[in-house]
Amino acid sequence: MIAHLRGRLFSKRPGQAIVEAGGVGYDVVIGVPAFAALPAEGAEVSLFIYTVVREDTLALFGFLELQEKRLFERLITVTGVGPKLAVTILSGLSPEHTVSAIRAQDHAMLTRIPGVGKKLAERLVVELKDKLEDMATAPVPRIAGPAADDVLSALVNLGYQRPAALKAIETVIEKDKTASADFDRLFRAAMMVIR
Repeated sequence: MIAHLRGRLFSKRPGQAIVEAGGVGYDVVIGVPAFAALPAEGAEVSLFIYTVVREDTLALFGFLELQEKRLFERLITVTGVGPKLAVTILSGLSPEHTVSAIRAQDHAMLTRIPGVGKKLAERLVVELKDKLEDMATAPVPRIAGPAADDVLSALVNLGYQRPAALKAIETVIEKDKTASADFDRLFRAAMMVIR
C-alpha cells in the first residue's frame, strides 16, 4: 500500500494531481483545499496517501495534512460514504469544522456540503460522534449574548455561509459589546459587515 508520496508535481487541476516519483507519474485524487494549497507545477510536493484497491480500481487519494487523511479514513467507515464523497465533504468544510459539526450534531452545517442530504448528515453524526475524540475541532466562536444566536440563525437562513456570518457577528461585538443584547442592532450591523 502507498501511504506517502513525495516527488515533483507534474501537473495539477481541480480534483487531480500527478506526482512524478522515481520516474513514475502517480495520478492522485485531491480535494479543493489540497488543490488550492499545492505549489506550482514542477515544484516538489509531499502528500499523505490513502490507497483504494478494488477488483477493477486502484485509486490514490492525496492529502497535504495527516489530520485530513485521518478524518477521511473515518468518513469512509460511514454507511453510504465512499472515497469520492468523503473528498467532497472535506472540500466543503475544513477538517476542524467537519469534526465540530459532527460533535455538535449540526445537521444544518453538514447539509450545506454538496452531496450531503439530511439523512446522510444524520448518519455522519450517529456513526462518528463517538469516534472523533482524538481529532482537533475548530475554535469555539466568540459570540455571546441573547441576540447573537438568533442573528446567526437569521443570517444563515438568508443564505450566508455560517463562517462568514460568525465572523461578521464577532466583528460587530468586538466593536460594540452592548450590541449582543439587541437583535435589531446586531442584525443590521452584521449585515453591513457581511456585504
